[in-house]
Parts: sequence; structure tokens; C-alpha cells
Amino acid sequence: MGKKGPSSGLKRKPSPRFWPIHRKEFAWIVKPTSGPHSLEICMPLAVVVRDALGFAKTRKEAKTILSQGKIHVNGKIRKKDDFPVGLLDVISIPDAGKNYRILPSYKGLVLNEISNEESMFTLSRIEDKTILSKSDTQLHLHDGSSILLKVADPKSSQDVYETLDTLKISLPDRQILEHARMKEKDYALITGGKNVGKYGKIIEIEKAQGKKRRNALVTIKDDRDRQYQTVLNFVFAIGETQPLITLKEDAPVV
Repeated sequence: MGKKGPSSGLKRKPSPRFWPIHRKEFAWIVKPTSGPHSLEICMPLAVVVRDALGFAKTRKEAKTILSQGKIHVNGKIRKKDDFPVGLLDVISIPDAGKNYRILPSYKGLVLNEISNEESMFTLSRIEDKTILSKSDTQLHLHDGSSILLKVADPKSSQDVYETLDTLKISLPDRQILEHARMKEKDYALITGGKNVGKYGKIIEIEKAQGKKRRNALVTIKDDRDRQYQTVLNFVFAIGETQPLITLKEDAPVV
């Protein structure tokens, strides 16, 4: 009988390079389950708890901690050790008084420690939007979730949300607190490409015809007047007058 479904196992060698694990100590590692982030840009909670944060020495200990409901992801208790966490997710450990936000880095993803106040919200980029009816518009976000809006006329000026804009969303009730547009003079974070992890103000967004908007070139300048260029698809708006989140470019790699 042939194999049915995808493989449930993952060997250490082909796992993403930014995972903080020994490649040759053991053969297997926890494979993230299907969820809000793809395998290449996420980590399973077992790796975060055991290898990144050091709260456990074995997978069994990590599973025990998770099964007791001690780890919150974006305001919700997650008990599965293979649950994937990724870009801008908030991980909270109330018993330890620790909160972390996952940020991009030139070596992968990093855990950046944040305050309790900042752990009460997350940022999500609008990847697409769907008009469901005359009064309902659904926003599809980068983390696989969606938000349903009640708009009198989705095609009128009341619908102010555009693709690639960023929403500041409260946790865990997921209410929209602020709206950051993808436009020049706003702060942005680079999430992919050779300049991943850099951030600054958007100086220019290319207005080239005959090119997909996501492929438009964007120029970003940081506080030291260094300029970076990437495509719009790798740019994440994070605030108008100042960044909405705490950023740490040289944070330790997870």
C-alpha cells in the first residue's frame, strides 16, 4: 500500500538553518504542523521552549510545560509542541514574567524581549481582501488569520484598508487599534532578501508601470543615514511617526 499524506517527520539536517539546534547530535527534530506559517519561516514551540529559551532540556519536558498551559502565543494558550510560531508572533510566559516578539534577522528569526504592555498587541500585514457582501469585507493577514469588517459600502471611502497596509491588533480579543499605511515617510521593517532585519523610514516607493505592485522597488533609510533597497513584498509598515513595536536589529539569533 502506498504512503498517504505528507511525512510527519523531519530530520535535523534539512531543517531551517536558523533553528538553534545541533545538526549532528540526533537524527530527528520536531516538525511544525500545518498552521499560520510555512516550514521555512517558522519554529515549532518545542524548539522555542527547549532550545531557544532553555526552559526544558528534553522534548518531554517541553511537552509537559506546554500541556500545563504555561505558554501563550498571541494571547492564546497553545498546548501542542509542534505548533508553528513565526514573524511578529508574541510569545508570553506569565509564570516567568517574560514576553517575546519574533523579529526577522539576517540569520533567520530572533526572539526580542518586550514589556507586558507591548505583549498586549501584535502587528499583521494585509495580504489580500475579499468583499463578501454589500456590508462585509474580509481582510486576509500575513499570519493566516482574517478579520471581518462591517462596511456600509466596501467600494466607498469608508473602506480605508489596502493590501500591504499594517494593522495593530489587540490580544487576545483581536480588535483593530491602529492602521499603518504602506506609504513614503513611514517607518518600515524589511522581512526578506539580503537586507532582512533592517528598518527605517521609507524614502521612495517606485511607481513603475507594467510591474506588479509587490515587485516595486522601495528605498529605506535608517537613523544612521544608511540606505537599503528591496521589493515592496519584503517591506512591513510599522508606524507613521515612530515604530509601533520595539526593534532590536542586533538581537541574538534564536
